[in-house]
Amino acid sequence: MSGLLVGVDVGTQSVKTGIFTPDGDCRAESASPLPLHRFDAEHVEQDPEDFVVAAAAGIAACLRAGGCDPGEVAGVAVAGQMAGILGVGSDGHAVTPYDSWLDTRCRTEVEEIERRCGDEVVERTGCPPMVAHAAKILWWRRHRPLEHARVARFVVPSAYVAGRLCGLAGDEAFVDGTHLHFSGLADNAAGAWSPELVDEVGVDAERLPRILAPTELVGSLTRAAADASGLRPGTPVAAGLGDTAAGALGAGVVDEGQLLDVAGTAAVLAVSTRAFRPDPARTLIAMRGAVPGQWISLSYLAGGDLLRWLPQALGERSDGAASLASLLAEAVAAEPGRVLFVPHLGGRILPPAPGARGAWLGLDLAHGRADLARAVLESVALEYALYLQRARELFPELEPSEVRVIGGGAGNRAWDGIKAAALGLPYVGLRRESFGSWGAALVAGAAVGLVPDLAAAALEGTNVEERVEPEPALAETYARLLPEYRDASEWLVGRLSRLEELPA
Repeated sequence: MSGLLVGVDVGTQSVKTGIFTPDGDCRAESASPLPLHRFDAEHVEQDPEDFVVAAAAGIAACLRAGGCDPGEVAGVAVAGQMAGILGVGSDGHAVTPYDSWLDTRCRTEVEEIERRCGDEVVERTGCPPMVAHAAKILWWRRHRPLEHARVARFVVPSAYVAGRLCGLAGDEAFVDGTHLHFSGLADNAAGAWSPELVDEVGVDAERLPRILAPTELVGSLTRAAADASGLRPGTPVAAGLGDTAAGALGAGVVDEGQLLDVAGTAAVLAVSTRAFRPDPARTLIAMRGAVPGQWISLSYLAGGDLLRWLPQALGERSDGAASLASLLAEAVAAEPGRVLFVPHLGGRILPPAPGARGAWLGLDLAHGRADLARAVLESVALEYALYLQRARELFPELEPSEVRVIGGGAGNRAWDGIKAAALGLPYVGLRRESFGSWGAALVAGAAVGLVPDLAAAALEGTNVEERVEPEPALAETYARLLPEYRDASEWLVGRLSRLEELPA
């Protein structure tokens, strides 16, 4: 197969870009940091223009680094963070900041949607009401009415960048199907907006974008986008997909029963299935995969935030070392299971409990920094074990055999060992740097006819580098600890949620 493919992955902390051949050879990759604006614990935004500038700069950097001829590039696709939204005006440019998935100002709207039609949202979208599109749109209408009035369509980051690359007007805005579970407004199984949910939630239907498949072409590069990126005007652009779906595709997680750990800003455990099964317990989300007929059941917590917070929380040692690396080294050497940590510092995402907070439990005077740090790592592993437990209940036919791990935390083999023991499954490291941009590139290839079989290309294009087997004694420790962790976590979540309801 001839031709090159460009994949862009708009993350929370950076935009990653890669140029690939259709069989997965990476010609060049780049990463551009993104500013994240935290105004307070609930208010988190990003500038949509930063996404566009970083994407174009990343493509240009890859062309230079790889010595690639722009005329060889056959197509482009963009992946992106999924639960946040931004508004575009009639010209397709942003008229609001990006309301991040980390922004929880819409908690009241989430609770309102839950009271009004929560069970129906779960049944139709595959996802419970949460800090995502529907609640955020309501928040903008109520709290920022002037900005809301200027919005032609609400879109997600991947669609915004693709739209800007192609010069799409506001009424041409779109969302791809891998985002529909987060919408709170879709009939996910049908791949369409649900008139019933749109009416019950109370959003304006005319502000919702059209729904496309990831591999549909949405346009081609404008002269301005070509000048900024170094590509040729007219280069085809596909609709693209959400970053979790792109990561799963790029990691070759396409067959029923395969598991994926996305060890990034969001710590995601996902399992590939062939059935749309909403979870009435609200632990798992049912997401469309990139491969036709694929569904991905997943749950997640803000794992990357935990690691950024940990050095701040535990402070410096007497020798001045407070780096994350030194803390993780101490944690790995500590005895397992001595302290419990509940990791929901900004609220529990699933099952939704926005008022939840975190805590160390079971402390005594013998515990030190290493115990506290290890408990944080173990909390993510134990959350994953609860997710997998629920997945086995919902999909009893599944026979998982391994977990493929990607994301910034994928290189931490000690943490992989902790998670492998908690899940009772081997952890598999893969020989690739950026899985989201490779997944996006695969979608671009399918859109332009260079990748006739997405699943086959994904499996063939990603190779196993290392396996971490679960250590039996550690697995036994976590098996004993899991019920204790579950009970403590549920008690703390319920207690703190009730305290939040008390009058000030």
